[in-house]
Amino acid sequence: MDLIVTLQCKDQPGIVHAMTTAVLAARGNIIENQQFTDPTTQDFVMRTRFESDLDLVKVREILESGLGQFKPKLSLRSAAKQKRAIILVTKESHCLRDLLYLQELGELPIEIPAVVSNHSDLKVLVESHGIKFIDQSKLDKSAAEAEISKLVTELEIDLVVLARYMQILTKEFCGKMFGRIINIHHSFLPGFKGAKPYHQAHARGVKIIGATAHFVTPDLDEGPIIDQDVAHVTHASTPEDLIATGRDIERRVLSRAVRDFAEDRIFIVGDKTVVFHN
Repeated sequence: MDLIVTLQCKDQPGIVHAMTTAVLAARGNIIENQQFTDPTTQDFVMRTRFESDLDLVKVREILESGLGQFKPKLSLRSAAKQKRAIILVTKESHCLRDLLYLQELGELPIEIPAVVSNHSDLKVLVESHGIKFIDQSKLDKSAAEAEISKLVTELEIDLVVLARYMQILTKEFCGKMFGRIINIHHSFLPGFKGAKPYHQAHARGVKIIGATAHFVTPDLDEGPIIDQDVAHVTHASTPEDLIATGRDIERRVLSRAVRDFAEDRIFIVGDKTVVFHN
């Protein structure tokens, strides 16, 4: 059985030795290992992938016993058991299309039982992929969020993906789902807030545009950053050129962030993340 274990605790001597000893005691063979100590918080994070012929319950008992002295945040799962996500969208489809496409190709190891939207525009697209589309266009904001919360519980959702979802979630929901909501938004220098950000950027003659994937927190667009990317543009670029380039960056950055989450590669350390890329 192919297993992934993640660990997070305060840095101290002996953690790596204890992990490798525990994996060995679980008749495990390590095939991938990454670790990092954050110099600011002194948090130690570790991701280990290994093979074992013992069952999951027995392996968990061995790891918890061998590592308990460090009081870690410890998670263990079979690599074959995919995490489950619901995607929230409004009208723009580029990020959603990329997630659905990569998931169908088997390049995004995540299950998507449902897509939720505050508009009906993307219903045909979603249902063409055999995924349930939940239309909330007739619900007020409070009722819509209550339904999303219910879906998270009933569908055993690990992650909520905001794929250009043009609604602001309440602080209560964001706090309850801390570390389990990923958003994508345009990221410019300087920042352009409000309507038509690409038109604002064009008017200021920007030379770089980009996008940021981050965890959602009660503080709007202030959550720990997971992934970012940029592209160079010129004075000859039209607002439409910027929009097209921005869409391409947004879909790539969001898909990478969701993949990293699905593979247990992201650790929240203070106000930032540690991401172990493969």
